[in-house]
Amino acid sequence: MKKIALIVSSILILSLPAEAQLLGRKSKKALEKENEELHKRIEVLEAEVAAYKADAIDREYIEEELSGENENKVSAGLEDYSPASTDTLLSQWYMHRQSRIPGREQFDMDSVHFSTDVPDSVLMHRLEEMNSFITLPFNETVKNFMILYTEKMPAKMSEMMGLSQYYFPLIEETLRRYDLPLELKYVAIIESAFNPRAESRVGAKGMWQFMYRTALSYGLRIDSYADERMDPVASIDAAARYFKDAYRIFGDWSLAISSYNCGSGNVNKAIKRAGGRRDFWSIYDYLPRETRGYVPAMVGAMYAFRYANEYGLKAAPMSLPTYVDTFHIHKNLHFSQISEVLGIPLDDIRDLNPQYYTDIVPGAHSEEVIRLPFNYSASFLEMQDSIYRYKANVLFASKIEDGRETVNGRPVQTARPSAKPQWVYYKVKSGDNLGKIARKYHTSVRQLKSWNNLKSDRIAIGQRLKVGKR
Repeated sequence: MKKIALIVSSILILSLPAEAQLLGRKSKKALEKENEELHKRIEVLEAEVAAYKADAIDREYIEEELSGENENKVSAGLEDYSPASTDTLLSQWYMHRQSRIPGREQFDMDSVHFSTDVPDSVLMHRLEEMNSFITLPFNETVKNFMILYTEKMPAKMSEMMGLSQYYFPLIEETLRRYDLPLELKYVAIIESAFNPRAESRVGAKGMWQFMYRTALSYGLRIDSYADERMDPVASIDAAARYFKDAYRIFGDWSLAISSYNCGSGNVNKAIKRAGGRRDFWSIYDYLPRETRGYVPAMVGAMYAFRYANEYGLKAAPMSLPTYVDTFHIHKNLHFSQISEVLGIPLDDIRDLNPQYYTDIVPGAHSEEVIRLPFNYSASFLEMQDSIYRYKANVLFASKIEDGRETVNGRPVQTARPSAKPQWVYYKVKSGDNLGKIARKYHTSVRQLKSWNNLKSDRIAIGQRLKVGKR
């Protein structure tokens, strides 16, 4: 608001007539030219004021979007550090499906203090050599997490290093597309330890631990067939957009990452309690308990991956294929059809497509995507007709007495393939503009104008706009 006041003051000053004693000495033509130049400068300044106001509105909207559900979020990847937590994540490590990881310990990072044979001077030098976009001073909190990831859980680190060979390239590709720091890929380790099926005790799901409403606001689909919070590709795209929004608010990556864990509201509260200071360690004591360890844990994981050789850490053998092919599906397809016709292990198909939790790809309703090992690509293309026909009557939904349908013997609410997509409408409120509405519904201003036959960007309070289909 100070910037707006300064700009407005400049406009008023420029609007004043020239000094009275000079007016009489200038020709009419010169005065007209000077007046024209002043009007142009005023127009530029007014445009800057309008842009600044629009940006302020956008920031307010984004901040509102990032608050809410995430303020109650708990990351599945951090739950194991508390002795009160249940054995939920790595004991169910989805690739090996072990009942329990041998030798895995739990630590309360608020009270435990680790020691190491590595001198502090070496740890500090290594942190500096990492040249990370996150700059954190070396202290006991950061040191504790560095030791945790390098020395206290070798089995867990080995597994995560194995999974990273498959997931890091997927994540990095998306981060590059959004021009974001590649180090954000380590957030997936803290959130879920690379488990796309992870679920926290408060209901956050997937590798990036999206809460339900936050997932919907970032365009992730959740219905009777699929939950895109568990889709590694769709969820990283949503997470990248969240990071971009959070950084726009805070202008600091440590704070943006903290807000991913606890919501922008809690970070803003911490900033206010810290007297307006906007760096991580200044607000550290005012953040929720879990979030205090969130960024240091991320640095600890980054350090462990970077210096794995120095600690004898090796990546565990990975069963997920390095090369995967993506197919667009336009018919209903069951995982068992693919598995039994092509001979792909059913669990491998599930691991590559965790978003389809009923084992059904509902391609008859809308175009869907399925990922299969690359070495089966040719066979899938050649045998598609046979795959779709195989046991179709047995595997797909059958009617029961009350009119509901079942999938694998379980009643579900199914989307009818013949149902036509319905328009979603939005009623314009005070302060709205097309840009703000487009961001809320994850579309573009151009698309909004096309759907609603708008010739200009002007909209009226109370106007109903088409904002998408469902």
